[in-house]
Formats: sequence, C-alpha cells, structure tokens
Amino acid sequence: MSDPRAGAVGSAVGPHEMPESARALSTLPAIDYADRFTLAADTGAGPERWARAMFGDVPTPGEWFVWRGLLGLRLARGRSPDTVAGWRVAARGEGWILLEAASWFLSGNLLVQAADGQVSLSTFLHYDRRLGRVVWPPLSAVHRRLVPGILRGAAAKTGAVHGGGGAPNTRA
Repeated sequence: MSDPRAGAVGSAVGPHEMPESARALSTLPAIDYADRFTLAADTGAGPERWARAMFGDVPTPGEWFVWRGLLGLRLARGRSPDTVAGWRVAARGEGWILLEAASWFLSGNLLVQAADGQVSLSTFLHYDRRLGRVVWPPLSAVHRRLVPGILRGAAAKTGAVHGGGGAPNTRA
C-alpha cells in the first residue's frame, strides 16, 4: 500500500513564515513576498536536477508569457549551465540552488532545496517599483495554485515521490 501522504505538498506564505536558513540565501535587498512549497520525496537527485525537472533548461511558452511578458523578467535565451529556464544561477550549495531574475519593477529568487527526504521551492520577490505591488498579488494566487503541480511533476520526472515511482527525468 502506498503512503497516503505521497504527493501532499506543504506550504507557507509570507516572508516571516520562511525558515531563516532559506531567507538568508536570498540575494534580494529586502523580501516583500515569499512562499515555500515542500514535497516529501527521495532527494537522491541534486537540487539542480530538481530545478531543471521543474522548469527545464529553457522557458516553456507559458513560462515565457508569465515571466517575460507579464513580469518583464530579463531571462537568458538558450541552454546554459549558468541558467535554468532563463533564470541565472546565482549560487549553489550543499542541497540547494538559487536562481535570480529581475525586471524594471521587481527582482526575484527561486530557491530549490533537496535534502532530508524533501524537496522545496521557495519564491522570494522584492518590489523595486510600486508597480510590483500591483502586478504580483493577482499573479501570486495563480502561482500558489500551480506550484504544487510543478513539484509533483518534477518528482514524477525524477522518480522521487515517496510511496510511488515515476518516469525518468527526460527534460533535465
């Protein structure tokens, strides 16, 4: 029998709801928005493999529309060991990878952590201009609905869900 918790995603929203260890990895001057989603998973795959399983090497058309079109993020084009889906790899450490991108009105970090039987995706945003406070809140509601599926999809690609298998990662 499979684990009934398999596929369950825990979440926290708000800068002060984030673990200090995660907040400390952000490159932002201040964190105006933060959320964290966590899935119990076999973390044999490293954080970069998880990040690429979540987002791929280059943005999908949907990601491009949201990240570049709606948020105006300056993303790299093409595949590179220095980017994940156009986001620049800002730093790597034992069990984590930090991605960063910015537009003229906001800056963001995506932190992927894979350790201790769980994988998490944290999003940190800093509003560089007032427009960020207007644009992000409605998009954040959609973002929070999508992230659990992104984590589950990455777990299926890496074959890492506790209590279940999955297809090998073919995108990363």
